[in-house]
Amino acid sequence: MIFHETTLKDAWLIDLQPFGDARGMFARTMCAKEFAAHSLLTGFVQQNMSVSAEAGTIRGMHFQRPPYTEAKLVRCVRGAILDVIVDMRSGSPTYLKHEGFELSAENRRQLYVPPGFAHSFQTLVDDIEVSYLVTAPYTPEAEGGVRYSDPLLNIAWPLPVSTISDKDANWPLIDLAAEPVF
Repeated sequence: MIFHETTLKDAWLIDLQPFGDARGMFARTMCAKEFAAHSLLTGFVQQNMSVSAEAGTIRGMHFQRPPYTEAKLVRCVRGAILDVIVDMRSGSPTYLKHEGFELSAENRRQLYVPPGFAHSFQTLVDDIEVSYLVTAPYTPEAEGGVRYSDPLLNIAWPLPVSTISDKDANWPLIDLAAEPVF
């Protein structure tokens, strides 16, 4: 794997290193030793899958509150998405900064999302499938989020929103006067 630093502290974009022969291709998608060498969490406890039918669909901006914070390792295994993360850690030098990454079945890139980040994606084509590992099980009472269209973040989504859940459309706007979550 090839690890690329992002503009956000502790977040990494990861390229696979495929090895091919007459049978096809092989690549590691996670290696505890290589992740540990980059100070990334490796205790994944759950793998999730998300399928979306229509281009322009937005899922998120989700996070889990302490003590159930989670790191994610996200990969698009069919189609293409713009994966967007926001650093929600109030003590971080990249607090409230965001960055977007195109993840696709074709480029085989992965995104390591550290604990304390909000995570979202928009589908760039119809019929996508996203797979992601998490370091904490989903805990409904710890779930939180911020609105994908928060003017403070000013995220430039590439497509008009075609589909979004009521919950995701109605997450609160960021309140700078409120007690930070992280």
